[in-house]
Amino acid sequence: MTKIDFFTLAIKAAEIADDKKAVDTIILDIRGVTAIANYFVITTAFSTPQINAISLGIEKIFKEQDIKPLRKDGVSSSSWRVIDYGGIVIHVMSPGIRESYKLEKLWENAKIIEPKILKVKSKKTDCRH
Repeated sequence: MTKIDFFTLAIKAAEIADDKKAVDTIILDIRGVTAIANYFVITTAFSTPQINAISLGIEKIFKEQDIKPLRKDGVSSSSWRVIDYGGIVIHVMSPGIRESYKLEKLWENAKIIEPKILKVKSKKTDCRH
């Protein structure tokens, strides 16, 4: 059985979100902070179709690599989708939900990784406030 490189998957998920015009995509390195996963990918999408496109895009690319989610939540939600791959949990959120739940603040002891390849940022630069 091949060991999964969750960091590389997190980067790939962030790239896919970026390609689909998500904004403020970050990766939180939560190793040492919680046993839930190694990384969270958190991104903002502005509509239900965009949330769907990002989520389905990630699932499609990962499935092509024979990587299947352990759990998915929010499939019927118009504002928040969660895809759990074990070592990586991906959150695709509407702006209001992201602001309301403030996952970056909740996991403030995690290291933030902002891949330099990402192009799309909102005018708001620090999601921790």
